[in-house]
Amino acid sequence: RTRRRPSVYLPIERRRIPERSNSLEPTSLMEKLRRLRDRVAHKSIDLNLIDEIRNELRDAMLDRISANIEDRGWGYWAAELKADRRLIGFVGLNVPSAALPFSPCVEVGWRLITAHWGKGLATEAARAAVAFGFEKLELTKIVSFTAVINARSIAVMKRLGMTAVQEFDPPAVPEGSPLRRHMLYETNR
Repeated sequence: RTRRRPSVYLPIERRRIPERSNSLEPTSLMEKLRRLRDRVAHKSIDLNLIDEIRNELRDAMLDRISANIEDRGWGYWAAELKADRRLIGFVGLNVPSAALPFSPCVEVGWRLITAHWGKGLATEAARAAVAFGFEKLELTKIVSFTAVINARSIAVMKRLGMTAVQEFDPPAVPEGSPLRRHMLYETNR
């Protein structure tokens, strides 16, 4: 099934929301992963199979992003490079589903593939998402959080003018993990 293209766009220079003609079929993806595992074991990796799996995972992520935008009118937006339409991640607003010490809240979040870190893309898109949240959704506060060891995301939060509020341990991160301890940042309108 093809989702309709969301009607909300962030006013940033380098964003696009991609369209696709198909979506994830879990059984076909699992079969492709099994085939890939077998080929890796026999040292005969099929690069086309890897591309197929990557494309299906991308489409599944875009379907989740589109569904949230259709349900609320906003969410995480897919981030694609305009020049070649490569998906590089997502940036936007989200209501965390986990029970967190500061819930309910709306968070600004981003995840870009590492090749596009350090180029200002996360900051540019997150700044637009925060502006959207304050101006269009009339939010009074937006939060963001990350592992205390994630210096790059903390730097983005600081560039957004966010303030550190508290440390906490999210329930989804296992005890003993170096990613367990998180820092909450917030910004107010």
